[in-house]
Amino acid sequence: MKTHLRVLVVGGGVVGCSVLYHLTRLGWSDVGLCERKELTAGSTWHAAGAFHALNSDAAMSRLQAYGVGLYPELQKISGHCSSLHYTGGISVAGTKARWDLLRADVARHKTLGLDTRLIGPAEIRELCPIMDTTDVFGAMYDPMEGHLDPTGATLAFAKAARQNGAEIYRHTRVMDLKPTGKGSWLVITERGNIEAEHVVNAGGLWAREVGHMVGVELPLIPMEHHYLITEDLAELTHAARELPVVVDLDGEMYLRQERQGVLLGVYETPATPWAVEGTPWDYGDSELLPPELERLTGALDKGFRRFPTLNAAGIRKMVNGPFTFTPDGNPLVGPVPGIPNYWCACGVMAGLCQGGGVGLVLATWIATGEPDGDAYALDVARFGPYATKAYVLDKASEFYTRRFQIAYPNEYWPAGRPAKTSALYDRLRARNAVHGVSFGLEYPLYFAPADVPPKETPSLRRSNAFEPVGTECRAARSHAGVLDASSFSKYEFAGPSAEAALDRILAAKLPGPGRVKLTPMLAQSGRLMGDLTTIRVAPERFLVFGSGYLQAWHMRWFKEQLPLAGVTVRNLSDDWGGIAIFGPKAREALARVSGEDVSQEAFPFMTARMMDVGLCNALVVRMSVTGELGYEIHAPQVYVGAIYDRLMATTHDLGVVDVGMYALLSLRIEKAFGIWTREFSRDYTPMESGLARFIAYDKPAFIGRDAALRDRDTPPMRRLVLLNVDAVDADASFYEPIWAGEERVGFITSSAYGHTCGRSLAMGYVSTPAAKVGTPLEVTIVGDRRPCRLLAEPPVDPKGARMRA
Repeated sequence: MKTHLRVLVVGGGVVGCSVLYHLTRLGWSDVGLCERKELTAGSTWHAAGAFHALNSDAAMSRLQAYGVGLYPELQKISGHCSSLHYTGGISVAGTKARWDLLRADVARHKTLGLDTRLIGPAEIRELCPIMDTTDVFGAMYDPMEGHLDPTGATLAFAKAARQNGAEIYRHTRVMDLKPTGKGSWLVITERGNIEAEHVVNAGGLWAREVGHMVGVELPLIPMEHHYLITEDLAELTHAARELPVVVDLDGEMYLRQERQGVLLGVYETPATPWAVEGTPWDYGDSELLPPELERLTGALDKGFRRFPTLNAAGIRKMVNGPFTFTPDGNPLVGPVPGIPNYWCACGVMAGLCQGGGVGLVLATWIATGEPDGDAYALDVARFGPYATKAYVLDKASEFYTRRFQIAYPNEYWPAGRPAKTSALYDRLRARNAVHGVSFGLEYPLYFAPADVPPKETPSLRRSNAFEPVGTECRAARSHAGVLDASSFSKYEFAGPSAEAALDRILAAKLPGPGRVKLTPMLAQSGRLMGDLTTIRVAPERFLVFGSGYLQAWHMRWFKEQLPLAGVTVRNLSDDWGGIAIFGPKAREALARVSGEDVSQEAFPFMTARMMDVGLCNALVVRMSVTGELGYEIHAPQVYVGAIYDRLMATTHDLGVVDVGMYALLSLRIEKAFGIWTREFSRDYTPMESGLARFIAYDKPAFIGRDAALRDRDTPPMRRLVLLNVDAVDADASFYEPIWAGEERVGFITSSAYGHTCGRSLAMGYVSTPAAKVGTPLEVTIVGDRRPCRLLAEPPVDPKGARMRA
């Protein structure tokens, strides 16, 4: 056993072996893996074995598609058989709502490069003769679905890694991890110690315990999961083809062929968490949990109705095995904030679907310093301190229970809420606010009419929020709207080195005292890392604002880039709240509660200053993401309630109204203002996204400068555009394809109905040749193509006169 390694992977399931293989594929041969027992001992060996590329998250779909396509190559490279079966797969719709969702998904898959198509009941029966399609609307067919042997796939990764120089130490449990004081780790094992420059937690069922070794409570928990394998079925004994993998989404079950029988799995409700207080280290390498048939009765009844031949089939084997879930079902991947050179590759619910992609993402991240593209959907830093053990238990159980239920884009599930609330939460609830949640914090989506229950009905089409949001938008444009802006993140940089540190981190020139600037942040690759707003409140003190759900992500990046001395960074997001007021009456409203001169001459656009607002001293910033004359008022949460009360009490006659985030999103898209994760992310560059105008290319040094210069000097292949869509009762959402005839030329990033201009609007990326005004285009919305046209300028105040007034 070596005593020094560049990377040590802890855990020998399919995920850990994939990470090891991908590190060697990138040229890192001095790497190793420790497994407490045999490879696959944990949850890998008893996995159902099915794989597919489909996922509701675009980044996860890309990751899974890579993994699914890797298996033939892996089998060839390693020479190890993994019993690979590409049978194809069908996802069944038993309701009209599900059918709409599949129609929308098939369109998005075109953007993702997935070759799926819709099929009807007759073709379903041809592919799967044992299915009763009486109440089936149709299905989605994916030729790249199938199944394999989980142990064989894991051993193929392991063998390929060994061929490239990696070492694997079986029966070598890691007992503890201790920092050496020089950036590396002392890995204490049963068989001796190893110094590793990097440690990867791929512990699977024991990932929490490997996290505890470094003082981290990872947000994941194991769940019990059942499937059964039947005796041979007469219908399959002499069948000409193997059954496809079947997912009955409304029946909440999945099925695949196993020899001449079938494997039938269910996501039983309620979910049953396992080993809540920790996974025993002596849990066996071939040990299963006792099956509990009484919990499966309802689910199995659905399965036997969908596949009637199973009523007469004997059960050869019943499996109840645990595997891990996170609050949102996605893996935990990447560097753990605050713990140098300690990485996660755990919480991977679907190891055979996602293990290959997770291995590639993490290995690339370790080797190059960043993942290839946007990996936020699986980044361990997407959770914060609000993700307590109780929260994780509630949310992971909810996700398991709702595994196959429709998750609408405008739906916020109830478990784990409310975890965090702003100072205005109770006040806005009393005004009939409907709240969503971001990074654990409740924030207002819209305000229901006084006589209507404050609840949105989720839908792929325009919901019951449509009319109230329209009312809010029109009132904000004609008078003024007030928004609880507490959900945005706020960071303070202070100290004699604050200016130098931020000048390196941010790609724009820093503002002068009392000034405000939009300041993009880049990765070393030149891709976007943030669309931040920076305020210089004093010569050595800056406030930086961004998207609230990126707090842990931002803070990890900031601390990695800061010098060792001369500057401190603090996250003020929980301590400070905010109120945004925007519209033509905003200046008069602010004047009433501040008593100060807030005229254009005294308080111009993109400036900031401290002033008394009501009884409180607050930072007031002259800016607005709605394109209207607007201000943001920021203060410690203890003062925000009083500021709001005084503001609303003194502006009755001005027509000032409460607005929610839906109205903000509608108003901003009328101005073609992009937002993070949609128009801006690690997938895009400044030139593509239109943020190049904020980049200070003449600065001598900033992170990503060399790549940014190459991006500036290379014509972009695609551009961000604004589209006017001929929509009916549904607006575009995210990742729908944009067509020029039969050629796919782009995709949607976000959309909203522009209530004050009466148009359905969408933003998206299209190829540069198609990014011309007048090019006839179409966009697919809920399965139907709708005409759209590229707009040369925003439909509302295109010159920006209102926000500068």
